Amino acid sequence: MRIQPAAFLRTTLPLAIETVEQLDSERYHSIWLPDHMVSFWPDSIWTPEFTDLAIASPSPHRHLDALAVAGAAAVLTQNIPLATHVIDTVRRHPAMLAQSALTISHLSKGRFFLGLGSGETENTVPYGFDFEKPVGRFEEALKVIKLLWETDGFVNFDGQFYQLHDARLDTEPYDGKFPPIWIGASGPRMLKITGRYADGWWPAGAWTPEDYAAKLAVVRESADAAGRDPLAITPATSMLCLIGEEDEVAEMLTRPMVKSIAIMLTAEEMRRFGHEHPLGPDWRGYQDINPAVLNRERVVRFVEEFDSRALRDIVPMGTPRQVAEKLSGFVDAGMRVIKIMDYGGMAGVKFAATSAAKVRETEDLLMAMCND
Repeated sequence: MRIQPAAFLRTTLPLAIETVEQLDSERYHSIWLPDHMVSFWPDSIWTPEFTDLAIASPSPHRHLDALAVAGAAAVLTQNIPLATHVIDTVRRHPAMLAQSALTISHLSKGRFFLGLGSGETENTVPYGFDFEKPVGRFEEALKVIKLLWETDGFVNFDGQFYQLHDARLDTEPYDGKFPPIWIGASGPRMLKITGRYADGWWPAGAWTPEDYAAKLAVVRESADAAGRDPLAITPATSMLCLIGEEDEVAEMLTRPMVKSIAIMLTAEEMRRFGHEHPLGPDWRGYQDINPAVLNRERVVRFVEEFDSRALRDIVPMGTPRQVAEKLSGFVDAGMRVIKIMDYGGMAGVKFAATSAAKVRETEDLLMAMCND
């Protein structure tokens, strides 16, 4: 077996676009670029009172357009693939996604992966986008993208969400190959859609190797049923971790922004580990994050009352070796590409300063453990 790390390029200000040249090596499988209007971190407590990160940046929501940044990264690199991680199909029409993906594929000479997902409340609802039936909309968008890419001449499509009348996209794929489609998916319907369409897969939440393996099995069964090669879909993940010595981890777990990791978890996920979610039994994690809902009073109360032992049970944490050992179970479950996301850096500036080195050490140990 072989495991390879992915690199991550923040698409927030200040933008360190020059770092992509340092990442353009055989060490990394690809560079992943997030696409958001709003961050996961609650801005209601993004103040010096709660985190010194607020001194370095006035807001956690200073996001740039991932497709535009990917275009810049494409011309600054020569070898490494680039992937959006992930773009939703709510804010962008599939015709524009199809054209943008081909554009960046040509700029990168065939190194662009179109990473897609069904969307999240925080990036859609506050801006007036229709977030009804996001999964149905997502699959229909995939059909439109494929039709525009693969059809010579006019395209007509009469769907529930999209209608095309004598549309066309005559731009040919770079070197005869369309951009691979990678999908972020976790629910049963999305996993089956992944099997039918995707070239790569990220789970949106898989906290145990057993859960990862079960979700991957659904993807592969769906691919097989669609007449596709199940093993041609690359299993990947971005794994949230806290990396440090025990005293460092203990300190991290006292910090409000680290406690806020729980906001990203669903009530169902926490129940599986024997914990009740502090935001209620129906909390849907990423799907329910909305700055208007997470007001200061609610978040402050959550930070004061939340028992960080729940994070210890769910999130991989510890020294680089301890985290690598935990992640090796996901490799056994089928994962082949991983971005280790050390959220210990959210504990403050001093932890952020050492985070990249800890991640690299963890990557090295994981590869040494797992690669033949």
